Amino acid sequence: MTTGGFNLHFDAESQRVLDTAAGLGAEYADVRFSETRDEHIEVRNGVVNSLSDGESAGFSVRALVNGAWGFASSAQINDAEFDRVAALAVSIARASGRVKGQTITLVPSPAYTDSYKTPFEIDPATVTLGDRVNYLLAVEKDVRAAKGVTVARAWMDIWRTKKCFANTDGSKIEQELLQCGSALHALAVGERDVQDRCYPGTGGLYQTGGYEIIKKADLLGNARRIGEEAVALLTADQCPSGTMDIVLSGDQVSLQIHESIGHALELDRVLGWEANFSGTSFATLDKLGSFRYGSPCVSVVIDMTCPLALATHGYDDEGVKATPVDLIRDGILVGYMAGRDTAKTAKIALSGCVRAEYWGRLPMIRIGNVNLEPGVVPADNLIDDVKNGVFMESNRSWSIDDKRLNFQFGCQIGYQIKDGKKGKLLKNPTYAGMTPAFWRSCDAIGDAKSWVAWGTPNCGKGEPLQTARSCQGASPTRFRNIQVGVGYE
Repeated sequence: MTTGGFNLHFDAESQRVLDTAAGLGAEYADVRFSETRDEHIEVRNGVVNSLSDGESAGFSVRALVNGAWGFASSAQINDAEFDRVAALAVSIARASGRVKGQTITLVPSPAYTDSYKTPFEIDPATVTLGDRVNYLLAVEKDVRAAKGVTVARAWMDIWRTKKCFANTDGSKIEQELLQCGSALHALAVGERDVQDRCYPGTGGLYQTGGYEIIKKADLLGNARRIGEEAVALLTADQCPSGTMDIVLSGDQVSLQIHESIGHALELDRVLGWEANFSGTSFATLDKLGSFRYGSPCVSVVIDMTCPLALATHGYDDEGVKATPVDLIRDGILVGYMAGRDTAKTAKIALSGCVRAEYWGRLPMIRIGNVNLEPGVVPADNLIDDVKNGVFMESNRSWSIDDKRLNFQFGCQIGYQIKDGKKGKLLKNPTYAGMTPAFWRSCDAIGDAKSWVAWGTPNCGKGEPLQTARSCQGASPTRFRNIQVGVGYE
């Protein structure tokens, strides 16, 4: 693997690290070499507000000794550092074993010699920096063309990752990942009121692929409309309160999946091994295979192979091949997201969802592509038999307890639904519920034509905090008899 930061002779360097760790007593070890390049451009009210282009390269070692993990990393690429870091990882593992809460045993995983590269249509490197900046300036200018917009922003991100992995089981894997995304934002300030709108969705269209992802978002074609909506919300009627039906846009459903299904079904949270930042989970092991998580029309799959989805890869950061695994099937809890050190406890299949933010962080279970399977109802027909309800689009605020059970979400924009027709504009739409009761109230999901692989570029977990890119594919979805209008007079 040859990168801009270093030349890695894969077999020689990785084998040296693994031999050193094994020679010092590691019963298992793996090594990751990686280089990342992150590009970000943002414009605000006619000027370039942020422009960054950063690179990072290094390697890390995990070692398992006496049933405990050790981890160490370095940005220095040389033989002496390979030996030092491998020895340090073994030493930390041995020390950890003296205070371990449980003995780590790894689920067997096949050894792979393979490579994976993200498919894409347009290499972002072929689009000049000037062209990218000028595009965002044109988008942001059109947002401000809506009279009454106070602040307008537009931005894009491009992430490139090159990495290789090897372990003492015999795996040797190289990967190159390319991910892109863009968004715009309009903020309108009125008398004792502030309203805002983002597009596409809650915070942009982020997917795996090339510059075609940014073109597909069509920011310029929607900029004026989004600005006008933000201004119109200042004088819109307040969303009513009460128990009623709601239809959520696909991007809002995506966040609902992320918070009330994705984090709840990370097995390290379920087991109580990881509770920092976002808590544990109500979806305990005794519920596996029998608990009704949602209605029969709710089926959720973690699929790290999903085309376009933001977390898609060939293999995860412990060498497990990406494989679709059911989490919820016909409303019943049937699986979790697991790693090699947790899957044995629950006797579940591996999906390839263990990832680290970059080479210098310990891999952990992360929400990958957690997708709600589409239904059969055309999205425009979801409101047809709603007598009294609200259509809500794009998240504005959210809160959920540390068991992923009680939640409240606020959306940017709403529309009244009366007798199957979309009516007047509503501001500050909110809804609340309990996770199982909410998903059990789902009685219709939009069809495949309305399904989008909505990416989340900044999911947080762990201590020290790691961010990760995830996806929750979804269609617009209908829920019956939901508490609406909470939190507002």
